[in-house]
Amino acid sequence: MAKLILTHEVTGLGAPGDVVEVKDGYARNFLVPRGLATAWSKGAEKQVSSIRKARKAREIETLDEAKAIRDALQSKPVVVRAKSGEAGRLFGAVTTTEIAEAVTAAGAPAVDKRKVEVGQPIKALGDYTVQVRLHPEVTAKIDVKVVAL
Repeated sequence: MAKLILTHEVTGLGAPGDVVEVKDGYARNFLVPRGLATAWSKGAEKQVSSIRKARKAREIETLDEAKAIRDALQSKPVVVRAKSGEAGRLFGAVTTTEIAEAVTAAGAPAVDKRKVEVGQPIKALGDYTVQVRLHPEVTAKIDVKVVAL
């Protein structure tokens, strides 16, 4: 078992600043190469407080506030414009950054790109549903409409 400090949120495992124990292969082949975690040490333990402080500044404070933001996000669909070729296939894929920017452009509250979860990569024009984790207990489902430029 490997002991790690998470630097990014990992669904089902923890939030930034959490110290977790995972299997060696998961740590070596997935978490560390993608920059989602760093190896735990006494010196790295000091970094945990700064990571937690930064997370606290970005986090939505109350459950009521998270529910209000969820209602605002779910009230209207978000339109993302992307270059497409024949038969509606995109050149590349729609990223979480593009979705977060489209949410803000639509007049909804700003969303952190790290909180946006896309199930399958969006590589074609059409309507999709994307989840946004606003609070540990509140998740918003946003309708995303991908249209051609």
